[in-house]
Amino acid sequence: MNDNLRHALATARLQPTDLAAALAVDPKTVHRWLKGRIPYPRHRWAVADLLHVDEADLWPQVAPRQRALSTEVQAVYPHRWAVPHPVWRDLFQSANENIGILAYSALFIAEDPGLLHILADRASVGVNVRILLGDPTSPEVATRGTDEGIGPDVMSARIRNALALYRPLMADEGIEIRLHHTVLYSSIYRADDDLLVNTHAYATPAADAPVMHLHHTDAHGPARTYLTCFKRVWDTSQPYRHDG
Repeated sequence: MNDNLRHALATARLQPTDLAAALAVDPKTVHRWLKGRIPYPRHRWAVADLLHVDEADLWPQVAPRQRALSTEVQAVYPHRWAVPHPVWRDLFQSANENIGILAYSALFIAEDPGLLHILADRASVGVNVRILLGDPTSPEVATRGTDEGIGPDVMSARIRNALALYRPLMADEGIEIRLHHTVLYSSIYRADDDLLVNTHAYATPAADAPVMHLHHTDAHGPARTYLTCFKRVWDTSQPYRHDG
């Protein structure tokens, strides 16, 4: 018995004969559907349209399942340290318009001369490179250090070390470094429409937390959320100025 179809007919205040007439089929055919026979696809679609319901509500056993995973998700890594180095290299090398880094320190990038060279190289051909790091004097940075279990002083020191390593890039036109006072729930590494999003978890160093690779294709997809986040933090941040 197809109770779903029977209920949908009752809700629409239609009789089986009404459905048969609307679809130009024999009433016996509709009765067979009510007894459990599955119609041909063209009839299933027509019935669903007529009753203003989803095909899956009437015949869940044959209707295509909704894709739970966004098509923007390209890969998920269990830890940041599990992301292969070529993935980081290829990400930044692929940029033709924008590179964005939003983190507290992103020290692992600053300590990689090869990645720094790529950032400078892309900027030299017109790519806009924006680097957003936590203000080492801010309470948000201190809290993050405490949450990670390394202490506020260590987190601030990591940012200062990163700034010292990123500082030579400031001589290159097209590269800008800013400091933010933001509680980050994820670090974002962007190259045009591709993003590596490093989620944050309490009492867990960022290197141990998962990373999602997203490719922005949908105005309402997950990548748009992180692109918007980056813009909002950038708009409220302050330019980094090195004294001395």
